Amino acid sequence: MTVRRAEIKDIPRMMDLLSQVDLVHHRGRPDLFRIGTKYSQEELETLLSDENRPILAATDENDVMQGYCFCIYQQHLNDPILTDIKTLYIDDLCVDENQRGKKIGKRLYEAALELAKDTGCYNVTLNVWSCNESAMRFYESCGLTPQKVGMEKIL
Repeated sequence: MTVRRAEIKDIPRMMDLLSQVDLVHHRGRPDLFRIGTKYSQEELETLLSDENRPILAATDENDVMQGYCFCIYQQHLNDPILTDIKTLYIDDLCVDENQRGKKIGKRLYEAALELAKDTGCYNVTLNVWSCNESAMRFYESCGLTPQKVGMEKIL
């Protein structure tokens, strides 16, 4: 397994994996998530050229993407409340449902940590939906701890 920056040739595979993530969210919260994908092919092309939004690809021996990690650099310069730290936010991490349990997610997460360190980030953050218990367990096993908690009351 190799982790590299995603490329244009990976877009069809990214679309497949995005659909898998969407289905997990739709099953967990059909009141919030439609069936579809988060990004279109055109949006992915734009993201791939955005240096503030690196996408990591975990590829097999045939250079076929088996997982991805969408990242976003965040920094709140001169904010009246927040400090100026630079954060690497993991917007989405997915491993093909047929490849889970092979440490691909761990490799992607470790590559994101390395990217964050190499680019002067203070921390790595992410959000996880509480209905996605397997993702919560995975992130906890990687050493992440809650930073904040979003709460709701459905009316």
